[in-house]
Amino acid sequence: MYAFDIERPETLVEAVAALTDDAQALSGGQTLIPTLKARLASPAKLVSLSGIAELKGLCSSDGVLTIGGATCHADVAADGTFKALSDLAAHIGDPAVRNRGTIGGSIANNDPAACYPAAALGAGATIVTNTREISADDFFQGMFETALDEGEIVTAVKFPILEKANYQKFVQPASRFALVGVFVAQTTDGVRVAVTGASNEGVFRWKEAEAALSADFSAAALEGLTLGADDMISDLHGSSEYRAHLVKVMTQRAVNAAA
Repeated sequence: MYAFDIERPETLVEAVAALTDDAQALSGGQTLIPTLKARLASPAKLVSLSGIAELKGLCSSDGVLTIGGATCHADVAADGTFKALSDLAAHIGDPAVRNRGTIGGSIANNDPAACYPAAALGAGATIVTNTREISADDFFQGMFETALDEGEIVTAVKFPILEKANYQKFVQPASRFALVGVFVAQTTDGVRVAVTGASNEGVFRWKEAEAALSADFSAAALEGLTLGADDMISDLHGSSEYRAHLVKVMTQRAVNAAA
């Protein structure tokens, strides 16, 4: 580690004011702290969001579940309002990670193997910041890339509460990240399928599967589909072809579980 300053604001207004040049927001720290240790980032100041009460908690109203950006995974897992999302949160990392990591930190970081980006994109969620609201389709812009501007903080995530939705994750056993994870959701506008852990471009929607499932919400509807391996991640845990195959398998499992 290296020397840096840290501020612990108690309100969102104080946090935004503290995010001046060369400052980084710190939520749960499950990705940021290892990044600092590896010298992949070296901000002069960290601004902790963990003491801001207005960024924590869950509430549901009019078919929408709103989750504060500083809400930890364990609290999402304990809430049964949106079962597919609670089940997803319950299988992130281990108890230490789930009690420290936050949904806002995960969404803002947009790790290519993280679970929450698939849930947000698959469910058609809305990401709320201190300045605006952004649809999930516009928020995720590539590996570790989002629509967030400098100094912008994820304050909440709004999920439509869907009855038919499920997340299936093929776990990389050492990290507990998704080697491939697929979130399938049946919405009023059709079926959405979001994939994490597989692509060099980060989380993405599998449009061909969405079209097939919108016509027939069954695993059998995917039988004739194949996903190209050209843009898939290839590493010591799995080849690009293996990941492309897993996407289809995990999508079929998610459909069966959701139905």
